[in-house]
Parts: sequence; structure tokens; C-alpha cells
Amino acid sequence: MTIIIIILVLVIAILTVYNMSIHKKIQDFQILHQKVTNLNIIQDFVDIAGNDMNVDEKIRAINDVIIEKYEVKYSTIVVFDGANYIIKASNVDEKHWDSISKLHELDIFKDSISTTNPKYLTVNNERERLPYQQQEFGRAKSAIFFPLYIDNVYIGYWLIESGTPHDFDNIDITIFEKAKENMINVMKAVNYQQTLESIVRKDLFTGLNSAEYLYGEGKKIIDRYTSSAVCMFRIANIEEINKVSRELGNKVITKVSEHIKNNMSDIYIFVRYMGPKFAIVFCGVNSDNASDFINEIKESTEKLQISLSDNNFTEQNLEENSNKKTKNRTKKKKEDIVVSPVLNFVVSTYYKGTGIEIVLKSLEKYLDDAESNTSQISSI
Repeated sequence: MTIIIIILVLVIAILTVYNMSIHKKIQDFQILHQKVTNLNIIQDFVDIAGNDMNVDEKIRAINDVIIEKYEVKYSTIVVFDGANYIIKASNVDEKHWDSISKLHELDIFKDSISTTNPKYLTVNNERERLPYQQQEFGRAKSAIFFPLYIDNVYIGYWLIESGTPHDFDNIDITIFEKAKENMINVMKAVNYQQTLESIVRKDLFTGLNSAEYLYGEGKKIIDRYTSSAVCMFRIANIEEINKVSRELGNKVITKVSEHIKNNMSDIYIFVRYMGPKFAIVFCGVNSDNASDFINEIKESTEKLQISLSDNNFTEQNLEENSNKKTKNRTKKKKEDIVVSPVLNFVVSTYYKGTGIEIVLKSLEKYLDDAESNTSQISSI
């Protein structure tokens, strides 16, 4: 009998050790699975950061990944732009957005914002509602509020919600903390892109986009192709024209850009780069083919006859108009001065995946180093 008891004890001890071993392996597997999941999510976030989308689209894509991979019912990202709290991404019905965008005003979340710690809220039964809910009863019963900071600067908050009471009671909060870190890293990465998107403007004289367009929205179009010809030109005699009249110089810039824009395909990108320098990107076109167009546009543009009068002339009607001028005029007025632009072109190739700003800087340096009044087409 004693032997049987000893055997049973040994069996129980072995089974206990075995069960503990199995439990440990299950825990290890769960931890490994979570690590793999987190790595996959990080990869998704990295892919989003490098994707061809604007900033708002990237934030919405991040939110979609969180909802899918972490299996949360609702997720909302709210960003403070310095003046207002704006919902950048959410799968919550828009009728609830007003209350969600005002969570920072509630005392229960003010402490969370000041301490940077997440805030967990839940109810005990289906009849209760969360403190920030005004007219909703059946949607969310549990929520976690995460304040968002970039380099110790408060930028908004992230709210995840569940329709089940106490749904987040036993969850490992570090999982969501990791998701928050990844989210912030992506938002930091697109911060420069957001700045570029916000400073793109229309040039006053020409109506063209500024150079910043090439680094944001323009680059999305350019990067549809493996390579593109990039051209920059300068109105080489603008300084001489400005000595005669600054107003005439402005008109030359306006007429040159207008002429080129009207004679150029809409599929190409034309921007005012800086001062008398302009850039054209021939999307998907090689430098040799672009040179044919550049030759034509250079020739036609340099034939323009521009003055401060209401009429601007080609070579033919300039001669006709000159016959109408008073022959005994002894002093030429500024309005009667007619000038033609002199253009200096340089062309290079941009390859997808490289820095277009580097190509543009090399083109700009070439034009800046060229002798004054140089009029030619160069390739570098």
C-alpha cells in the first residue's frame, strides 16, 4: 500500500512538473507570438511612413493597423495643431466626434495629460456610461486614454474603446504602450512632410507652385516613374532688366512663366524655384527627349518682346507697332522699352528612391556658377 502511495505521489509530482513545463512553454509561446506580432506591426508602421500618402492618410492607415492587429473595437487619434483639437483618424461614428475631441477639457483626463500616464475607465453594468459620453449608452463601456508626446511636447491623445465593461482589466498595458511609441515614431517621421505640405504656396507673380511642392505632393507624381528628366532654368538677364525697371523685371518673370506653362503638357510639373529660377520635371521622360522640348521652348521664349505697356509683342508685331511711334520723340520712356528674356538651361536625371533635392541643388549650383547672361542648354 505504501509503495502504491509513493508511486501515486511520484506520478502526481511528475504530472505537476510536466504541467508547469507546458504552462511555461505556452507563456513563452504567447510572449514570442506577441513579439512577432509587434515586429509585424512595426514593419507595417515603417511601410506606412515610407508610403506615397499625405500625412493625414498615413495617420488613418496607422489607426487601421491598430484596429486590425490589436483587435480593438474603436480607436481614435486626436491631434492638437496649436489652436484646435482635430480628429485625424477614427472608426467611431462622426456623430460622436464632438465629444471625443473635447476629452482634454475633462478633469479625469487633465491629470493624465499632465503626468503623461494613460487613464483607464470602465463601467460595471450595461446601464452605466463612461464620464465623457453625452448621448451614447450602448457604444463604449471601457476605454483607455493615452496622451501623446513628441520630444516632451504634447501633441494630442489616442483613445481606444470597447463595448464590453471591464474589457481591459487584465490586458497587458505595455502592448498598447508599444503601439503608442510606434505611432509617435511614425508621426515624428512624417512631421517634416507635414511641414512641407503646409508651406507649399502659389507664387504671387506666376501662379505657379513654390519649390516645396516638389518635395511633397509633386514627388508622389514623379515617383510613379523609375526616372524623370529634371530641368532648371534661369532668366539670365533679369538683373539688367531690373536696372531699367523693377516692374519690368516682374513682368518678364510673369510673361516667361505664362508662355512656358501654356506650351507645356499638364503631365509635367512646373514650379517657380527661387527668384528668376524655375524648375520643370518631365515625369517619366529621359533627358534626351526632354532636350527637344527645351530647345523649342527656349527659342520661342527668347523671341518674346516684353514692355510695360499693355501690349507685349512678338518680332512681327513689334515692327508694325514701331511704325506707329512718333518719329520726333527724343527721350524714350520706360513704358516704351522693350526687352527679351535670355534663358540659361541645365538638365539632369532624377531616379526614383534618390533625393530629388540633391538633384535640384546641383542644378541650382550650376546656374549660380555660370557667367552672367549665359544662354545655353547644358546636361549634368
